[in-house]
Amino acid sequence: MAPPLRPNAVAFISPQNHPILIRTFEKGDELKYHYVAHTSLDVIEERTNGPTKSNDCYLGLLYAMDDIATYGYITPLKMKIVLALPLTDSVVRDAEVIMTFKALHLAYYHASSNPFIRLHDTPAGVGSAKWKRFRRKVDEISRAIGGGSVPS
Repeated sequence: MAPPLRPNAVAFISPQNHPILIRTFEKGDELKYHYVAHTSLDVIEERTNGPTKSNDCYLGLLYAMDDIATYGYITPLKMKIVLALPLTDSVVRDAEVIMTFKALHLAYYHASSNPFIRLHDTPAGVGSAKWKRFRRKVDEISRAIGGGSVPS
């Protein structure tokens, strides 16, 4: 049996390429995962606008860097989700990653369906109390797939 996925970070990026939420699960690595999210945008753009366009939301492995494997997902409304997993010797099953992305997409969908929350708030807006439930849901998904403890 494969070990559970242990996400290092999750990033939600608007269709205009503004970060909505970058949630890190490793202490002290926030800036590193902002960089990972932004560099993922180039690969996502290449895959979605290139000659081999696909209608599939799951973009697969975007790239591996140092100790991180980065996976991508783009919703039908062009909202991007980036998942950073530790690079290990174990096999990462696409089915597990797809299931994680679908859960994260559903969490965002429920948060954005709230009529009192602006869809593409600034990153400071995401830190507000209105988005607290969304951040908590992202943390729950991380723990459910094997992320362990989540920093506050």
